[in-house]
Amino acid sequence: TARSWKIGREIGDAVIKASRSRNRRWYGPHMAASVRAISERIPLVDFVLEIRDARIPLSSEYELLRKLSPFSSKRIIVLNKMELADPLELKKCMDYFEERNNLSYAVNSHNKECVKQFLNFLQSQVRELHKSGHSGHTTTMMLLGIPNVGKSALANSLHQIGRISAAEKGKLKHTIVSSQPGDTKDIMSLKIGSHPNVYILDTPGIFPPNLIDAEICSRLALTGAIPDDIVGETELVRFLLTILNSSNEYKKWAKLCKSQEDVTETLSVQRKRQYPTDHTQDFIVYDVRRVLYETISGFDGKLEDEISMGNLIETQFSALRSVLRVSEEEIEFADVRVASKILNLYRTGRLGHYTLEHVSAVAKL
Repeated sequence: TARSWKIGREIGDAVIKASRSRNRRWYGPHMAASVRAISERIPLVDFVLEIRDARIPLSSEYELLRKLSPFSSKRIIVLNKMELADPLELKKCMDYFEERNNLSYAVNSHNKECVKQFLNFLQSQVRELHKSGHSGHTTTMMLLGIPNVGKSALANSLHQIGRISAAEKGKLKHTIVSSQPGDTKDIMSLKIGSHPNVYILDTPGIFPPNLIDAEICSRLALTGAIPDDIVGETELVRFLLTILNSSNEYKKWAKLCKSQEDVTETLSVQRKRQYPTDHTQDFIVYDVRRVLYETISGFDGKLEDEISMGNLIETQFSALRSVLRVSEEEIEFADVRVASKILNLYRTGRLGHYTLEHVSAVAKL
């Protein structure tokens, strides 16, 4: 997990400083307008689906809901990007919410079967609502969350699968999906069910006007909720490597070294067929994991020491330049090139499953 490392605090402080500047890109006029629009509509919806990032289930809380409480809509905490989180920690998180009488559900918005199961869960909630006396023919659910937790991707998946399940014809609607936070500007309605009709409202991601907790901000930055250029990709990857180096995730890659001879032939065929500069290919991801394993397991310093950790990270950056095929012409920007590719691999789950905070630690407070 993301313990209180110096680099994490520095990243968090940089985000806080940016949030207090006049040029607050993530809280522009569109976000203030969205707050007003959501505040006006939330009393009219039947369900509030609070979308959170499963890797940071507490830090990705939608703080605006506190200001809007109490409201009559039923709230469900949806832990999206479950495929990127540690499965054991995800289970603990679900138990944590259940103990506090908070209904929660974990989902992978890019997995059709997972989305179909989530849709069935939502439809069961709608049936319960009607049994309790809901007289309307249409049920409305509002998706709320901070930027880049996957609201629009989930909305599109629910819409597509819901229309197919209902055997409805007609052109599918789509909300804007982007890896960059803040691209959704307007509230959009999508139909996800028939008999009874069920609609979801996709909304823009919203932060509070000012951010104040450095550790929370560092987690938000690493998972992509904050624009990368506020901190810089290189610093974000130094933070990521600090977390990876102090975790046990890398130990799962030991077999990459032990069984290297067995896979060499397969990988050599892949290398001939594909493009060596595309870092998302399996054989390059394999090499990245192998290099990270070798540098960590072969390090004889103390990982608890900030200086020793920094030395290890410098060694890893140097080794990764070769693995990621950074050319000599790019040497001036080598660390930036490496950081951009490693950050992409982390955020797409190619470097393992990481939960950046423990709910068990909070429960003991």
